[in-house]
Amino acid sequence: MASNTKSKVLFDSEEALMMVKELRVTFDCGKTRSYEWRISQLKAIIKLTEENEQEIYQALHSDLSKCETEAFVQEIAMLKNSCRIALKELKHWMTPEKVKTSIATFPSSAEIVSEPLGVVLVISAWNYPFLLSLDPVIGAIAAGNAVVLKPSEIAPATSSLLAKLLGDYLDNSCIKVVEGAVDETSALLQQKWDKIFYTGNGRVARIVMAAASKHLTPVVLELGGKSPVVVDSNINLKVATRRIIAGKWGSNNGQACISPDYIITTKDYAPKLVDALKTELEKFYGKNPLESKDLSRIVNSNHFNRLTKLLDDDKVSGKIVYGGEKDESKLKISPTVLLDVPRDSLIMNEEIFGPLLPILTVDKIEESFDVINSGSKPLAAYIFTNTKKLKEQFVMTISAGGLVVNDTTLHLAVHTLPFGGVGESGVGAYHGKFTFEAFSHKKAVLYRRFIGDAPVRYPPYTNTKMRLLKALIGGGILGIIRALFGW
Repeated sequence: MASNTKSKVLFDSEEALMMVKELRVTFDCGKTRSYEWRISQLKAIIKLTEENEQEIYQALHSDLSKCETEAFVQEIAMLKNSCRIALKELKHWMTPEKVKTSIATFPSSAEIVSEPLGVVLVISAWNYPFLLSLDPVIGAIAAGNAVVLKPSEIAPATSSLLAKLLGDYLDNSCIKVVEGAVDETSALLQQKWDKIFYTGNGRVARIVMAAASKHLTPVVLELGGKSPVVVDSNINLKVATRRIIAGKWGSNNGQACISPDYIITTKDYAPKLVDALKTELEKFYGKNPLESKDLSRIVNSNHFNRLTKLLDDDKVSGKIVYGGEKDESKLKISPTVLLDVPRDSLIMNEEIFGPLLPILTVDKIEESFDVINSGSKPLAAYIFTNTKKLKEQFVMTISAGGLVVNDTTLHLAVHTLPFGGVGESGVGAYHGKFTFEAFSHKKAVLYRRFIGDAPVRYPPYTNTKMRLLKALIGGGILGIIRALFGW
């Protein structure tokens, strides 16, 4: 059941309800629970990626002018790696986890069983439209769920390709794609799901959460925020600058949820940092970055106009120290660095999500932590320093979805780390086993036999029983012995 905006197929709440009912029937028959089915679908995702790599490149270039290297490293390779990890670890993830029991339930054994939630909805984002669509789907399949994927209509070429490929390669009785925009998403959100996984912005996340609350449906919300970079002075400035550039402009031209949003450094060190950024940016993207094939374009005219408005703000228009060039016909904005931006300016009061990088200055680098903590908790926070005490203070003081010391964005690639936000930057986490767990219910199971039935549980209650119960609940062997002897 796929709805394509080009074919004008009607997809309303009635169609959505029928689709969910069909999926629930399929799920209830147990088809998605078997290890063999899960493995077959994960292998199919790798196959569809490998057999259609050029089509994926073309779709990403059509939607974002994303260069082939960036598309491969940040979308295709990461997705295949995620799939391979799931294939390698799935049997282990599915195996019930044995846990200890207490003396109060002796004799007994216990385990935690991971079971699929049921029928789940994945609503993905436009900035990494291939990776962010299929990475959650991998976890949902690995956990044994039936899945509906709603790709972003803002990346129409990738959305159309995903609908085609999932239709061709995966089990369509359990995995479906619905294309479309607001109406189709609204129709989906009216249904009862067993989990909703949404990647995007806070405004839409509130709509998703409100819809989910009507059915008490749990959610994972992968959002964003203003991810800061603290730059100390005792560092390898060239390496630090290159890593900041890679995380900012080398990640979809700043259109990434964990891209550095702003820098904080000292007033004394700021000029050196600006000079280093200018030097390295010119090495990477040339003297005319608008012509560089290695920079993605802005996704559409709405986002281009939003970013232009941030630059045209009277409070920051005179603060540009590098870049600022725009080509509206090609939806391109060059890497732009701004120095000493006021904290009450527009650019400092919303997530930038583009190629603009403001620099704030402080007298002492330790003051940067107060600046960060005065705002909402970000999805990521970064620091460049060689000072051990400052690293420790950063980790203890800053609350964010994830932290990286002496680099940017790379925690995304570590599957043993949970990826997700805190506060307004998101709810829940995924990647690797954490995605499997996001789409699983941890079912507690206690096993007992008919032997060892303790009369102390049952009325009539006596002082002796009370002493024994207290000792049992207290858990001490000596206390139990004392209770039995009436001591």
